[in-house]
Amino acid sequence: MAATTHTVTNQAPPLVGYDVFTSDRALTEAVERHLDPELLPVAREELEVLGLSAGSAQAQEWGVLANENPPRLRTHDRYGNRIDEVEFHPAWHRLLGKGVSAGLTNAWGRPGGHVRRAAGFLVWTQAEAGHGCPLSMTHAAVPALRTDPELAAEWEPLLTSQVYEEGLRPATEKAGALFGMGMTEKQGGSDVRANTTEARPLAASGEYVLTGHKWFCSAPMSDGFLVLAQAPGGLTCFLVPRVLPDGSRNVFAIQRLKDKLGNKSNASSEVEFDGTWARRVGDEGRGVRTIIEMVAATRLDCVLGSAALMRQAVAQAVHHAAYRSAFGGVLIEKPLMRNVLADLALESEAATTLGLRLAAAYDSGSETDRAFLRLAVPAAKYWVTKRCTPVAAEALECLGGNGYVEESGMPRLLRESPLNSIWEGSGNVQALDVLRALQREPEALNAFLQEVGQARGADHRLDGAIKGLLTELADLDGIEARARRLVERMALVLQGSLLVRWAPPEVADAFCASRLGGDWGTAFGTLPHSLDLAKVVERARAAV
Repeated sequence: MAATTHTVTNQAPPLVGYDVFTSDRALTEAVERHLDPELLPVAREELEVLGLSAGSAQAQEWGVLANENPPRLRTHDRYGNRIDEVEFHPAWHRLLGKGVSAGLTNAWGRPGGHVRRAAGFLVWTQAEAGHGCPLSMTHAAVPALRTDPELAAEWEPLLTSQVYEEGLRPATEKAGALFGMGMTEKQGGSDVRANTTEARPLAASGEYVLTGHKWFCSAPMSDGFLVLAQAPGGLTCFLVPRVLPDGSRNVFAIQRLKDKLGNKSNASSEVEFDGTWARRVGDEGRGVRTIIEMVAATRLDCVLGSAALMRQAVAQAVHHAAYRSAFGGVLIEKPLMRNVLADLALESEAATTLGLRLAAAYDSGSETDRAFLRLAVPAAKYWVTKRCTPVAAEALECLGGNGYVEESGMPRLLRESPLNSIWEGSGNVQALDVLRALQREPEALNAFLQEVGQARGADHRLDGAIKGLLTELADLDGIEARARRLVERMALVLQGSLLVRWAPPEVADAFCASRLGGDWGTAFGTLPHSLDLAKVVERARAAV
């Protein structure tokens, strides 16, 4: 029935039917900056197609349906046979299939692959974040498998395929495969060396049977998993296929699915191994070293995933403010709201710029960039993922009561926002990893300082922050207790350096004045009033 008591006015239209890629100036400029000019036409075309899909009503509906209809565990079939299958809504499969076909599991074998994939991941996961988990792990499994040329030859073509095939079958019968990961156990969590799962070698070389459990096994519907277990020679990495070559199911008893705060569309599980067949990846006792490249790649995806959530939250907030009027004018023109929106936009652009710089370092592969990544990835993972939740919460508040209802999409963003700060090691784990690199790998610090030093002399606040960071690095007494503060400063200095070099002057000025110059409050919306905030906000607006 049509309302007869009043006419509905002053409601912002939904942000739909737009190009998520081309509307993001920070992202488009980063792609142009980091890709070879010869690759740009093809890369832009593929990203624009993906951007239009991500901003479409169809993709947004898929995201809603995948979260309203979370996965269900079926442990047994109708006859009582153990099957351990996870059922997903068709919307999940459409989202995941689109991500695979867009090349979001394939960065390793094509020119500019990491930048192109990072941009695509940042674009597509704005439609729905949960399905990014299997995309990320499948992509990240490749460098770990390359430690065993035979396994890499068998699995890499399937993992980098742009064909998505759902269902459990032998990998040799599929045109594409997905990978999951299981490292943590009940008693250890991030301390994987406390794992108790046992790996007993079989007569055949490289084959083992596993007995034990995994407390968090992500994406349990995947075709294979990289797991850690204690072999006779110590903690070792193994490949566990869901279906054995003869077509029978491997022992992979899913005890239950986790009931999580967010990430509802994706399944995380508790798994028991009892005579589970596995193949060794790398040497015995070298499990952490074997899987560390996978961890580094997924940590970068934590940065990109948080950047995507922030970008979507900011785009929604700016869009709402551009249409909503209050107290005699449009919200976006109100000085205080403009200050809040500009502050949020700075956080989003800094995260995007940093994430794409890290992806470009992967593409470069130079010795200096590899050393730079050793420090920059955990520092970025620490800081960017922690900034995601306050950004999502403040952006929700910009919509007022409208933002607090599910139909706005903002609650889903808020629930999803803490995930990446926990996945692949919480804040303390990242901070300790930075300390480990500082103490054991001096070339990593040299490469980091070379990177931030490229902007020296361009902004006095950045220069002061670099000087303060050097002073703190020179004093290692009690360093663990202040590791979080140190890593925060490293991330901010790095972001400031990148923005001073590459962002418009108004963006770099506002970032340095607030994040590095000390003129910033504890809440968003406390930027110095003298800055050109209107340009910062307009730059962040998603054009429909």
